[in-house]
Amino acid sequence: MFNLYFTALKSLAVKETNRYMRIWIQTLVPPVITTSLYFVIFGNLIGSRVGQVGGFSYMEFIVPGLIMMSVITSSYSNVSSSFFSQKFQKNIEEILIAPVPTHVIIWGFLLGGIGRSILVGALVTLVSLFFVPLAVHSWLLVVLTLLMTAILFSLAGLLNGIFAQSFDDVSIIPTFVLQPLTYLGGVFYAISMLPPFWQAISKANPIVYMISGFRFGFLGTTDISVMWSIAILILFIVVLYAICWYLIDKGRGLRS
Repeated sequence: MFNLYFTALKSLAVKETNRYMRIWIQTLVPPVITTSLYFVIFGNLIGSRVGQVGGFSYMEFIVPGLIMMSVITSSYSNVSSSFFSQKFQKNIEEILIAPVPTHVIIWGFLLGGIGRSILVGALVTLVSLFFVPLAVHSWLLVVLTLLMTAILFSLAGLLNGIFAQSFDDVSIIPTFVLQPLTYLGGVFYAISMLPPFWQAISKANPIVYMISGFRFGFLGTTDISVMWSIAILILFIVVLYAICWYLIDKGRGLRS
């Protein structure tokens, strides 16, 4: 039975990987180009006027945030578009009637989003080496926060794919929710630079905790406790996983 489940998981993961690798010019290259522009515009042009942030050059400060932003966007968009495409083409029904647990279906899609986000994150990190030297305070924390963030937003993308009824629904959340939260998550500034009122508002944004934890892994400095960052990630992963499992297991919005 284990071999059957493992084969099913591997098949789904390979399918998802082949999906984004076949069109790598659309899935892997655009985030690298966008991030390069951020480095040039915000890092070189604006960063020279900003000066240091927390004892680091502005360019060094924004690198972890830009890497995390690309990971968030890639993991979310990969799973949401893939799952909805399966649903739109009625292929999801073949997966649902297969004799495999719901957990296998979920992780099959998640592995595709995680793989793409790690590849994009690695490419963005390579690009950053042209602008700043690589300095890592804690590899363990870097890897841990990156993987957990990729899992979290892959689950969020899966949830979007489950509820979406059209291709427009797939793009609404990233455009009007995810992108604003990411830009307001401390990618380009330290939360401590804000007035007390806006600091309190910012702490209601979960992406702040993810970027802060990831930044601590690189620079060893953060506005928010690392334990809080890890706790928020675990909480959201557990909640979103439970919701996705329930919806897929019951076939809500999936079965005609």
